[in-house]
Amino acid sequence: MHLIRAATLTSSDLDRSIDWYTTWLDYTVVEESRLHGELANSWNAPRLGGRRQALLRPASGRDVYLRLIQQDTHPDYEPLKSYGWNAIEICTQDTDAVNARMIESPFEIIGPPKKIAGLDSIYPMQVMGPDREVVYLTQINDDLPEYDLPRASSLIDSLFILVMGSSDMDRELAFLRDVIGLSSGRTMEIDYTMINKAHGLPDGSLHALATVKHERDVFLEVDQYPDGATPRPRREGELHPGIAIGTLYHPDFDAVLARSGKTAITPPSILYGGKRTVTLTTPDGTLIEIVDT
Repeated sequence: MHLIRAATLTSSDLDRSIDWYTTWLDYTVVEESRLHGELANSWNAPRLGGRRQALLRPASGRDVYLRLIQQDTHPDYEPLKSYGWNAIEICTQDTDAVNARMIESPFEIIGPPKKIAGLDSIYPMQVMGPDREVVYLTQINDDLPEYDLPRASSLIDSLFILVMGSSDMDRELAFLRDVIGLSSGRTMEIDYTMINKAHGLPDGSLHALATVKHERDVFLEVDQYPDGATPRPRREGELHPGIAIGTLYHPDFDAVLARSGKTAITPPSILYGGKRTVTLTTPDGTLIEIVDT
């Protein structure tokens, strides 16, 4: 089964963010509410209890969501320069057509469509959203030998990979394996244009990354960040700015709960569908929310 359920993004102007994602990425608001206090506490973000939030679903109707939560911008946040969730990747039917739309949109194109050497099955581009969140928009042409990749059913479809920046890739992978029970996939080094630009490194600088999978479904990417990257700044009692939480289904929720030693809650939202959830924190402080199937 595909394990990604949602990504949570902080928004300094919720109405603006809703407008951008609905107008230009064809998402639809399926729920607007106030953040439940118990849920905010489970994220160690008690100041957000009662804040406005919106749940958005792609035009295809897939039950994979973007959740936007009202939170002021942190003045020290710089995209792609700190540990944590640094990008979300959404599948498209036609990245060139999406690029033409993005040129007319308020999204900032930070990486135009570009083929990746050795990865003919994908054709990505990258944009930056209203609160400097990074969104990869990727056309999928074929599966990879070890993975099945989703095909878009609408021009811009659903989230299918969450991208994590790390101070120690092997340590984060060990946490994902030992606590959450996920498997590591392919590890490689690439000329990672987005990271090189953000850190002022020369073109051609290589960076290690690893994929994380469940059976033949790949859904996480863990990047080794260069020297100079830092923990993400955060106001006490709030979420990390930008992409704050990755939410995953898990087919063996009770095992994760036992390994984590935490207590599950059942928040009121379409996202959870009446199921239990628990939030875990990786060694770098990245929040991963696990939902029972």
